[in-house]
Amino acid sequence: MKKRIFFYGILFILILLLLNVKNIGRFIYPLEYKEYIVLNSDLNDIDPNLVAAIINVESNFNKEAVSKKNAIGLMQILPETGKWIAETNNMIEFEEYMLYDASTNVKLGSWYIKNLVDQFDSLDLALAAYNGGSGNVEKWLKDKKYSEDGLKLDSIPFKETEEYVKKVKNQRNIYEFLYDL
Repeated sequence: MKKRIFFYGILFILILLLLNVKNIGRFIYPLEYKEYIVLNSDLNDIDPNLVAAIINVESNFNKEAVSKKNAIGLMQILPETGKWIAETNNMIEFEEYMLYDASTNVKLGSWYIKNLVDQFDSLDLALAAYNGGSGNVEKWLKDKKYSEDGLKLDSIPFKETEEYVKKVKNQRNIYEFLYDL
């Protein structure tokens, strides 16, 4: 009798978990600033699930985040990169403090990842460049040790960057499942 009650209890809990898998997933993988993500993804013709994944990996949706290398905000943009993006997009009055503003940060970061995808014609290379620098990716592509064909990376010499690419792509799939932006 006790085994049967235990079995049905476990079965009941499993059914509840299956029914609530998205709710549990949404707790683990939050989505804040959805309106900025969707708007800027649409403007830049880029997957909003990708932008959400980058934000989660970069800052865990903390708009006040600052890295050891002084990357700022949701999408962890370096001040000099932010300035370059702003100038390229004719933003007249850009100041470093603006990177703490969620709307501005997502606007600049969304444009930047789209620019990297266009530059490298590859999501993997764009993500590697977003994390490790586009100059490094260009060097790696020219080095037979990392790229046989000069078009894709066979290996990434920075372990952090290699893990970053995998993590963002994995979380993109999770965001697509949980939110389907």
